[in-house]
Amino acid sequence: MVEYSYSSMRRYTVSEEPEDQVVSEPELLYPLNARPPFVPALLAAFQHLMAIFVGIITPSIIIGGILGLGHETAYLVSMSLLISGVATFIQCRRFGPVGSGLLSIQGTSFSFLGAVVVAGGIAKSRGADEAGMLAMIFGVCFVGSVIEMVLSRFLHLLRKIITPTVTGIVVTLIGFNLIGVALKDIGGGAWLLQNHPEQFGSWQNLALGGFVFLLIIALNRSRNPYVRMGSIMIGLLVGYGIAVLRGMVDFSQLAGIAVVTAPVPFKYGFAFSMEAFIPVAFIYLITTIETIGDLTATSVVSNEPITGDLYLRRIKGGVLGDGVNSMLAAAFNTFPNTTFSQNNGVIQLTGVASRYVGYYIAALLALLGLFPVIGGVFQGLPKPVLGGATLVMFGTVAAAGIRIIASAPVDRRAMLILAVSYGLGIGVLCVPETLAHAPTAVRNIFSSPITTGGLAALLTSALLPREKKQTAQP
Repeated sequence: MVEYSYSSMRRYTVSEEPEDQVVSEPELLYPLNARPPFVPALLAAFQHLMAIFVGIITPSIIIGGILGLGHETAYLVSMSLLISGVATFIQCRRFGPVGSGLLSIQGTSFSFLGAVVVAGGIAKSRGADEAGMLAMIFGVCFVGSVIEMVLSRFLHLLRKIITPTVTGIVVTLIGFNLIGVALKDIGGGAWLLQNHPEQFGSWQNLALGGFVFLLIIALNRSRNPYVRMGSIMIGLLVGYGIAVLRGMVDFSQLAGIAVVTAPVPFKYGFAFSMEAFIPVAFIYLITTIETIGDLTATSVVSNEPITGDLYLRRIKGGVLGDGVNSMLAAAFNTFPNTTFSQNNGVIQLTGVASRYVGYYIAALLALLGLFPVIGGVFQGLPKPVLGGATLVMFGTVAAAGIRIIASAPVDRRAMLILAVSYGLGIGVLCVPETLAHAPTAVRNIFSSPITTGGLAALLTSALLPREKKQTAQP
């Protein structure tokens, strides 16, 4: 018999019969189905929000800048926040077969950036204006979401291919890729590196990012559960305060932001092109692999199973939810949604895995989407402060991937899968210039270490023959 007992602020314990099988004091303050009181739940939700806010709005800002969407970009940012809130609620609440039922946070996917820009460029080459480009983008993304929905129904047939080794590889590659983003933020951010490289990595940026990094680690080891749960938010707020005092925060951007934004379905119309659809369709396939990895990592840090029927049901529901949410995103004028990896780091650090916290996160995201002026304050968070916090979180994502790999025997076949996948995935991460002369479509797909390493893991898992078990001779 398994019993769970917890008070409002105590770690829960697990006891099993017989008495020699007792697991005590696990690293969770609130497990998956616990209902935290209002204050701890809101505290945990704010930390998730601060971890994902920039990630949610950045794809819209980048796409708007590349395609020259002008004032439409602000509306796209608002819709990305609003739909991320709705999508998060669907994933955490689970409606029938849709949703994982885990504390799985949804947000605008970076994986689609290249394919979306290509789709907008195709529409632009045909004489489309801003509305026409967006109609094409959202049209192909709307249709493409069906691919992920269909794939979710057949994941049970891929059990022998999508093993803990494969999902662990994908999760660790996600973590390794994000660690690079965090370090770049500590130095001052990608924009500063590209436009003012002489200022990148200044002592001021490194000192601020390093301080936030060390503060979060110290707070996370506190015996006080409130301090532990609030470690990320406290670190971010203290870092933000220091940045304000040193004049590193620009509040002038708040002047032109609208107070309220209303969602309008298919505001820009609907268009479709097979030429624009094919790259988007392929990314939906890749996103399915990433989502499986993210949800497996969420299960690990939530002390939930990563094998068996319950695990498979959650994975299928999560991938289906991914597809449904991406269709919803296209209908409401924003880009495809996917599960976010960094939130697994927040769960690990705070010890709060309750899916009910997801309801608070969903409400906060929706609020920011409807009232963009509030989000403008978060948008001013200095990159070194964000990088100091995310470096800890992204590191825990990679560590979760290692735990997944270690959950199954690593034989010679698994070692070869690991070698091929990491060789290609980390190789692309370290030397992206290798693909400099490849066709644009190939570059857009395989420049991601997650895509390259994930596909390599899938193919080697499917094609390499399994070692036959040796039987003892009489």
